[in-house]
Amino acid sequence: MFQILFVNATKILDKLMEYFLLGVLSPILLNFLHLTIGIYIVVKRGNIYSLGFSAISFITKTIGLLFLTWIGVGYLSLNFKIYIPMLTFFWFVTHIIEAFVIQGYLKK
Repeated sequence: MFQILFVNATKILDKLMEYFLLGVLSPILLNFLHLTIGIYIVVKRGNIYSLGFSAISFITKTIGLLFLTWIGVGYLSLNFKIYIPMLTFFWFVTHIIEAFVIQGYLKK
């Protein structure tokens, strides 16, 4: 009986970990990667190059968000009513943080 409960608990924890890794950690890492590259471009290349990178960043972030959506909903069969709001919330919050940090470097 304890083995059945342990197996069920393990499956639930595995699913929760998928939600956390894909819905929380992945968008944070994606935006952190763009932030570090964006800071490098602003500091080393200047504001004009940063504007170009922002345009390219929009495209790559969109592709990344679509890929994470496909992995979560299509491949891992996560509940889209839970997963998509988590994914978009953390992506949006880190995107706003990234915008303010880059803006600070642009003003320097």
